Amino acid sequence: MYDLFAALLLGILEGLTEFLPVSSTGHLLIAERWLGHRSDLFNIGIQAGAILAVVLIYRERLVELTRGVLQVDQSSLPKVDGDTPRVYAFKLAAAFVVTAILGLVVKKLGFELPETVTPIAWALIIGGVWMIAAEYFAGRRALTLGERARITWTVAILVGIAQVVAGVFPGTSRSAATIFVALLAGTTKRSSATEFAFLVGIPTMFAASGYELIDVVRSGQAAHEPWGLFAVAFVSSAITAFIAVKWLLGYIQSHRFTVFAVYRMILGAALLLFLPSGA
Repeated sequence: MYDLFAALLLGILEGLTEFLPVSSTGHLLIAERWLGHRSDLFNIGIQAGAILAVVLIYRERLVELTRGVLQVDQSSLPKVDGDTPRVYAFKLAAAFVVTAILGLVVKKLGFELPETVTPIAWALIIGGVWMIAAEYFAGRRALTLGERARITWTVAILVGIAQVVAGVFPGTSRSAATIFVALLAGTTKRSSATEFAFLVGIPTMFAASGYELIDVVRSGQAAHEPWGLFAVAFVSSAITAFIAVKWLLGYIQSHRFTVFAVYRMILGAALLLFLPSGA
């Protein structure tokens, strides 16, 4: 019964934090200190559940982009943040390619996630401070430039780099890094920056999960996986992520990201204060 509860809780935690700018990896690494370490396949499964939720939310946009890429005459198609669907899709592809190349380089260099909470706590705090500063400067930039929804090629490339940086430093948050890089680089409309960050996260996270899944299957770990717990975690992650992303997309229409920055700083400070050094 405890294992079932732990699987449910970890699935919910992944769903809540994967696309909110608070760092899912950081939260899961912390939670595993109390709920126990899970297999690589389990972690892949709950991440896949969260990705599925975003695919469902953006299913119409994904169909629109697919049709746009295949259709020869782009003039009759509705624009996506000022671009034709094909150009927008190519920008998503550019961000993904940058992430994939740099991600493979990081993998070859032997990068591993930290085994202690301290670096995650500092990443949460520093990331929170950075979010407040980034929102301030992005706001000033918006006042100067006006509302800009277009994703430039520069923004696309920087978003790809930001995804890798977030993966190297757990606690940074992939969504926070990509959204704020887009805002600072010229896309002043929060909803447009968020949509691009979430859409590019779909192929990125599916590719990362698939890459890890191949290793898990080759090692034989899949044969020993408790599939009942896996299913519970997958479903709970998907449902929770769907609700969380839907809420966030509505929230950012009229609110800043400050509340998430404050939460990160409070959580990071609490971890440093109440957990022994090297925990």
